[in-house]
Amino acid sequence: MLDDTDRRILRQLQADPHASSAQIAERAGLAPATCWRRIEKLQEAGIIRGTRARIDWRALGYTVEVSLRVTLDKSVPRAFDEFAARARQIPEVLEIQTFLGQVDVRLGLIARDLAHYQQIYRERILHLPHVTDLDALMHIARIKYDESLPI
Repeated sequence: MLDDTDRRILRQLQADPHASSAQIAERAGLAPATCWRRIEKLQEAGIIRGTRARIDWRALGYTVEVSLRVTLDKSVPRAFDEFAARARQIPEVLEIQTFLGQVDVRLGLIARDLAHYQQIYRERILHLPHVTDLDALMHIARIKYDESLPI
């Protein structure tokens, strides 16, 4: 699906997403027009889904990160859908993942401090539908976080 040229382009985009197509072309050893056409094809194929700003939420005063492992009442046919719809409405929930196994859902959320987390937990999380069990894991340190792919 991808050839070496596409991989070179993707490596350059991962290394510097703000680089112009001319800069990427130069670094990948391509003519600018060729590089731009390939980038467009990678976008059309859904391989490049866009670029975005990654905002450091800690710099904005959010100092607490929590993972909530949630088990849902599986006897309710729409439990997952209803839970996810309500969880999406909580601005501090940054991530919702579903799993197979004892834990059904993991919510990743942030808070300004422990008092703010307690408020979110009591006023929003505990009111989410179809929850049968809830386990909180407080993040201490992020050892590795890298969205770059080995291409």
